Amino acid sequence: MEKIKAAIIGLGRIASLLEDDALREKPCTHAGAIAANDDCVLAAGCDIDEERRRLFAEKWQVPVYADAAEMLREQNPLLFVIATHPDSHYFYCRLASQYKIPVVICEKPLADNISEARKIARLCEGDGPVIITNHERRYSRDYIRAKEILGEGKLGSVLSVRACLYMGKTTRLLDQLWHDGTHLADAIMFLSGARLKHRRLWGVKLKQRSGTAWLEGSLHREKGPPSIPVIFEIGAWRDHCNPAPIPVIIEIGAGRDYLAFEIEFSCEKGRLRIGNGVFEVFESVPSPYAEKFRSLKNTGEIFCGPTGYFANMLKDAVSCVHDSSRKPRSGALDGLRVIEYLNSIKPWRR
Repeated sequence: MEKIKAAIIGLGRIASLLEDDALREKPCTHAGAIAANDDCVLAAGCDIDEERRRLFAEKWQVPVYADAAEMLREQNPLLFVIATHPDSHYFYCRLASQYKIPVVICEKPLADNISEARKIARLCEGDGPVIITNHERRYSRDYIRAKEILGEGKLGSVLSVRACLYMGKTTRLLDQLWHDGTHLADAIMFLSGARLKHRRLWGVKLKQRSGTAWLEGSLHREKGPPSIPVIFEIGAWRDHCNPAPIPVIIEIGAGRDYLAFEIEFSCEKGRLRIGNGVFEVFESVPSPYAEKFRSLKNTGEIFCGPTGYFANMLKDAVSCVHDSSRKPRSGALDGLRVIEYLNSIKPWRR
């Protein structure tokens, strides 16, 4: 079978440069994932920056372009990766649609505003391209396992969700929210199979580079039968006619000299915590400290080995090339839902 030609627009960190990070799991970039996939071939790259074009051409030994339309005309790829700034995502998604590219991988966030995010989602209608939003944790084996654990029901009903995000000592909270916060919001929705909605914000202003802000919200199950198993088929959400929302608190902070990305599901019979370098499952057992009480005990389940997050995302894209009717694990609608959540947090607006 002939290999799938793939082309990339935007030749920065996530497209290629991070592949040189000695500590990161490989592949950790779009070019790296394409090169590692036996069904694909990296055909070309495009960037307006001459130095990035030079570095990309030297590393991957492929032609490079300064103009995306020229690259698409000459290369005619079946897979197009958009790794540019969010304000250009709609332009390149539309360009891919015009050139009849069947599958597009678009970096997160899907767009930098709600209007263009909706336009991108509409491009997928009819015979438009399949657009995959690169919310990488949907493809990560540790998050997939966490979703299975919650779905098994052994921990009981999920009663609340807490999450934290610290992504730099002086990074604006707003920038944290719109960059890694997109992953955090999507991971919460992926693990729960539910829609995250914002209620209120307190703490410091999101435009600050110090202090802490808290986002209060809730998870809501979609109306009608769930398209995929959700964790709230038991307990709080057993009643499909009137499902109860699950409270969510997200903490975003600066001033820390370390990075943190964590989500904790507090359940009726236990607790699950997952994040960067974190995978912990606790279950309720008779307390060894007091009679007639129960305590949490670590189950001992750990996650080790590669997560396959980039490799699995690329496999999903390849499957979508072969089957145009396939619904990707992380589609444009998933990307849109994150933008809708971010857009609802009024004080962030510039």
